[in-house]
Amino acid sequence: MPEAQMPATVQELLDRLSDAADGERTGMKDILRTLGPASFLPVMMVPALAVLSPLSGIPGFSSVCGLSIALIAVQMLLHRDHLWLPDWMLRQTVPSGRVTSAVDWLRRPARWLDKISRERLTFLVKRPLSWITQAACLLCGLAMPFLELIPFTSSILGGAVTLMGLSLLARDGLFAFVGFFIMAIPPFAVFWFVGS
Repeated sequence: MPEAQMPATVQELLDRLSDAADGERTGMKDILRTLGPASFLPVMMVPALAVLSPLSGIPGFSSVCGLSIALIAVQMLLHRDHLWLPDWMLRQTVPSGRVTSAVDWLRRPARWLDKISRERLTFLVKRPLSWITQAACLLCGLAMPFLELIPFTSSILGGAVTLMGLSLLARDGLFAFVGFFIMAIPPFAVFWFVGS
C-alpha cells in the first residue's frame, strides 16, 4: 500500500480525520491508518485539535492527548522515519459521532487559519532551529495531564500545539511565535488558581 500523502492544510487534516471516523468508534489506530505512519505533524495535530474541541470534556481525554503529543514530539526531535505509539494509546477510542461533531465544530477556525498562513519567520520552522518549536510542543504535551483539573488550561495548550504544528506544516513561523506566547498562559492560570 502506498504511503499516505501528508495533508497540506488544517482543513485537509480535518477531512482525513472525518474519513477515519467511519465506524462506530474511532481510535488512534484508525487515524494512523488514514494519515500514514510517517505523518508526524498531522498525527500530532489531531490530539491538539481534539483538546480544543468539546471532546476535551471527556474525563482523562486531555491527559491521553497530552501524552500522545509528547510522545510524537519526542520522535520528531529524534528524527525518526516512522511514528511509534504504544498499544494502550492505539487502543484508545471515542464514539465516531463525537469525532464528527468535533470536526464540524473545528472547520470554521481551520478555514481561517489556512487562509492567513504563509511563509514567515521561517527560521523557527526550518532546521537547525525547528527543534525549538518541536520542544515547545513536547513541553505542552507533558503539562496537559497535570493541568486537567484546572478548567480550560489543557485546551489553551492544545491551541498552542495546533498553532505550532501548523507553523511547521505551512512553514509559517509567525504561528509558532504566537504559540510560544499562548504557552505562557497556563502557568499564570495555575498561579492564580493556587493563590486564590
